[in-house]
Amino acid sequence: MGRSFASRVSHPRLKWVVLVLWLVLAGVSAPLAGGLTDQQENDIAAWLPSEAESTRALERQVELGSDPDVLPAVVVYERTDGLTAEDGAAVEEDLRAYGQLDALDGPVVGPIPSEDGQALQVVVPLNVGPDGWEAIAPLVDDIRAEASDGPDGLTAYVTGPAGSAADSSEAFAGIDGTLLFAALGVVILILLLTYRSPVLWILPIFSAVIALFCSQAVVYLLARYADLTVNAQSASILTVLVVGAGTDYALLLVARYREELRLHTDRHEAMTEAVHRAGPAVLASGGTVVLGMLCLVAAQMNSTAGLGPVAAIGVAVTLVVLMTLLPALLVICGRWVFWPVRPSFGSAEPSATGLWARVGRWIRPRPRATWVVTSVLLLLACTAVFRLDPSGLTQAESFRGSPESVQGDAAAARHFPAVAGNAVAVVTTADSADEVADAVAANDGIASVGEPRVVGDAALVEAALADPFDSAAAYATIGELRTELDDAGDGQALVGGNTALNLDVQNASQRDNRVVIPLIMLVVFGVLGVLLRALVAPLLLIATVVLSYGAALGLSALVFGWTLGVDATDSSFPLFVFVFLVALGIDYNIFLMTRVREEAVDHGTRRAALVGLSATGGVITSAGLVLAATFAVLGTLPLTFLTQLGIAVALGVLLDTIVVRSVLVTALTLDVGRWMWWPGRLARRLDEPEVPPGGSAPAAAESQAPVRT
Repeated sequence: MGRSFASRVSHPRLKWVVLVLWLVLAGVSAPLAGGLTDQQENDIAAWLPSEAESTRALERQVELGSDPDVLPAVVVYERTDGLTAEDGAAVEEDLRAYGQLDALDGPVVGPIPSEDGQALQVVVPLNVGPDGWEAIAPLVDDIRAEASDGPDGLTAYVTGPAGSAADSSEAFAGIDGTLLFAALGVVILILLLTYRSPVLWILPIFSAVIALFCSQAVVYLLARYADLTVNAQSASILTVLVVGAGTDYALLLVARYREELRLHTDRHEAMTEAVHRAGPAVLASGGTVVLGMLCLVAAQMNSTAGLGPVAAIGVAVTLVVLMTLLPALLVICGRWVFWPVRPSFGSAEPSATGLWARVGRWIRPRPRATWVVTSVLLLLACTAVFRLDPSGLTQAESFRGSPESVQGDAAAARHFPAVAGNAVAVVTTADSADEVADAVAANDGIASVGEPRVVGDAALVEAALADPFDSAAAYATIGELRTELDDAGDGQALVGGNTALNLDVQNASQRDNRVVIPLIMLVVFGVLGVLLRALVAPLLLIATVVLSYGAALGLSALVFGWTLGVDATDSSFPLFVFVFLVALGIDYNIFLMTRVREEAVDHGTRRAALVGLSATGGVITSAGLVLAATFAVLGTLPLTFLTQLGIAVALGVLLDTIVVRSVLVTALTLDVGRWMWWPGRLARRLDEPEVPPGGSAPAAAESQAPVRT
């Protein structure tokens, strides 16, 4: 980074201008950030691409008079030893109460008795209006309060689309504040342990919070005025990403600033040098994350494609804040902010004799053996990846624990052939309606078919599935119907409904995995090639990233089975884990290898590898702990997907920072030597001692990094 910019952000007078400017921006951004929740689209239909068959079917249903704002709540009443007359009277009383609901949209259907006489079903159509996600929970709560006031021994559950949506809404209720405070809590603890200062941690945290407010404000404006798709999932990820990545970048900058304070008497000069030296690595790291996240725009899933700009905005804003506000704060506070271990001018750099310097000295005589053994162990961890089942989570598996909608689905499955409210909806032409209805009824996966509803030249055929709506058998039935209906009538039938929506989500997610993952790898390789001015180093680094990703998935599969009792994952899980591990994990590659390249210019690659590890090993480990801890916070949420994502990213980041980046990459660099930089000019240096892998490195490798004056 240019010295001109570096000197401005730490200028004795301009530092105050920078601080005031960011305080003003934070004051403007805070109210906008608070409105982000109102802009979230949490309806699964809004996540799908417009060309998905279930999406087109939904659009046609609206044309036929179906209201997309109407969600059926299914009330299941159950008494395992048989319903009584008193139960029937209580249900009839509930029906009258449901009929008085302000949100009721259409007649209440039921009670529908089960064949075994132990259960009743009632369907209550609710119009949630344009507020949808926010409005559904209180409406369902009213029904639950009414249904629960029955005779002793009669159990009532509210499930169906409305019940499931209400439970999901309540799972996300207050999530932003919970995540923010939990993430800040673990980061503060780690920073206290890292800095061993009761004061210094405040500055990175303050900067990260400013970055979060500003990034949320930008996302809010784009969601409101530019149709950016934002949901509770991407908003949650934005919080942990900004806090985690922001603290990571702060750790790197503060570490370099601490180094420079030992070499300069004036703190402003020290900060200028720190920003000049560390700035390119921070910008390259953040820029790689931004480009990697923007690759998600190529996804078919609107929710995934929307996450790309959301995350990219978060990281970009964080970069600007951390490279301007944090330097200003540090020079305003002066050296005392490091108390009680203030880095005085001329004092020794502790990293020269620290843990990672000792690790480097251990690797130096045996680099090939080190990287071979490390790679084999990581490959063994990769083998457990076959336990993962990324075919999607069932409704019951989507929640940690058993919310009422899941219990209600289980109760309905015990007594009814299908849960009401989850019908297959087939839209066809009026002329083909009867033929399509007959074809649907002929499928073994269909329990019953209603009479076609004809409106103008179109018709709607609704059918009940014989299997649970989120089961593999139900998805297979949807696939069969789509194939069979191509030959029924005029071949224009569209199969929709909740099961079809879920199936299309799976298909789109699997396509995104195949397309976006290679695209991200290509982008990361390009950035590394430009930054390191080489081909060999980027290829080896990409290989270590893929190995780390596979090992993280394998270890995660074991953890999921042991702790969650679930091997299945959301269809988008492999892509999300790859995005965060590769886009964020590449930070540590860049932190390490830019320092190695910087030192290699004057001292050769092998010595540079040891100096780079010694100088950056501690900060990379601390950064990894911070990022792992912030993503692990997702594990506190009651939703399986976010818990799995948090666990996988946390495991992967720890693996990446402690094993891959600090041991495997260092061993590879020592073994390959100057050829890491091929075909760049550093590969043509002949003054570097060519030490065989089992031989001795020059004694200079153990010396401290050279002091600049």
